[in-house]
This record gives sequence, structure tokens and C-alpha cells, in this order.
Amino acid sequence: LTALALKNGTAVPEVKKTDVALRGLPPRFEGYRIVQLTDLHASRLLPRSWIQDVVNRTLELDADIVVVTGDMIDGWPDARFSDIEPLGQLRARDGVFAVTGNHEYYFDAENWIQTFEKLGMHFLNNAGYRVNRDGDSLYLAGVTDAVAPSYGLPGPDLAQALKSSRPGETIILLDHRPENAGLAAERGVSLQLSGHTHGGMIAGLDKLIALANNGFVSGLYKQGSLNLYVSNGSGIWNGFPFRLGKPAEITLITLHNENDQ
Repeated sequence: LTALALKNGTAVPEVKKTDVALRGLPPRFEGYRIVQLTDLHASRLLPRSWIQDVVNRTLELDADIVVVTGDMIDGWPDARFSDIEPLGQLRARDGVFAVTGNHEYYFDAENWIQTFEKLGMHFLNNAGYRVNRDGDSLYLAGVTDAVAPSYGLPGPDLAQALKSSRPGETIILLDHRPENAGLAAERGVSLQLSGHTHGGMIAGLDKLIALANNGFVSGLYKQGSLNLYVSNGSGIWNGFPFRLGKPAEITLITLHNENDQ
């Protein structure tokens, strides 16, 4: 079982396709395709060749936008740059966006952010970005991780991230952790994309991990008018690199208008 769990933990993730219906989604964004990568945890266990395979599978999906919701690395920039360099090949019509997870802060987050930005990622740490399509728009927002203040950096500030959004605008939030989905729902967020939990890693253990994340551990949830998607993660932490019944994923989310379903 240990050998199987390790094999599962280090396998290149398959694509998981999910349809999400959002209330008031603008017509120009019907069928909009988002690829979410999260918890890549580049390390000696998941090196450059593995990252390259993930990038290749992502590019084949021809997404409208790619989002990376934190925990991209386990290691310092000078040690892990070669491993993560293929992420610079990621492309999408509306760009590649990211937020920090807790692991970035363990290994000099400011340096890592600059490194990833040089590779073409746009970080939305307590910030937002408007995606426009022929007069319609989506507002993409992101927040930092809760450990940031322990490293002298700004903690998550949802109000700051949403300050440029418009009343009634469809808002998509990138938040590494799913536990604060209730706050996002109160602020009118339509869809939150998170990771952090690794889906619980092992069937049964997911119940315990859910308790530490306000019940959110894997898949799609409804919190009032908010849709929350918690990815199982694309990689795995090298401190516990095992999966049984909770496979890794490259997530392809297709948006639809709730009224058309």
C-alpha cells in the first residue's frame, strides 16, 4: 500500500473536468475555460521533468485563462529554479495568474514572486484584474496566505482585493485556503478556487483534514450564492508524498450561466 500510495503521489496528474454554473455570468463568458493548477510542490521528488509534463498537459487544454493557487515550490529559488522554469511556458488567451500559498513564505516569498513574475505569471496578492470580452467583464481577485504576517508580509485582505470590482460583477477569487469561503460569500464572490488540502490525500484521512478547513476538502461546494472549488492539488508535499483514493488533478473548469442550466 505504501508503494502504491507513493506511486500515486508522484504520478503526473490527469485532467479533471468540472462545469460550474454561476448566477449572472455575462453572455460573452458562457463556456469560459479556466485551468487551475495548485500545490505543485516542485522538489527533488517532483522535479523539472514532472513539471514539464504538467505544463504540456495544461497547454493541450487551450484554456482561456490559467490560475495557480499557491504552494508551487518546496525549496529556495537558487535550488529549485531549474525545476519550475517550465512554468514559463504556460500560456492562455487572458493570461496566467497566481497567488501565494503558505509554502512560498517558508522559502523567501518575495524572491519567489519576482522569479515567477519573470516567467510570465501575474500575481494577485490582495489585488484584482478585470477580464474584458466585448463589453462584458469578469473580475479576478486574489489574496495572500494567512502565514504571511509571520514573515513580515501582508496577510490576506479580501476588501483590498475587491476594491476595484463593480456592483453585480461576476467575481472569481483565488485563495490558497478554502476555509474562509464564508467571508467570500458575504462579499459577493461568485466562485472561489482553492487548494491547500490535497483532497485529504488518503480516503478516511480526508475527514480529519476537512475538520481543519471548515469542512471543505475536495471538489465543488455551495456556500450561499458562492461556488467553492477545492482542488486535490496537482502535486504533493514531499513530507507526506502519498495518495490513496484522492488523485491529483489538473482542473479544467468551464463556466455556464446558472439561468441556462
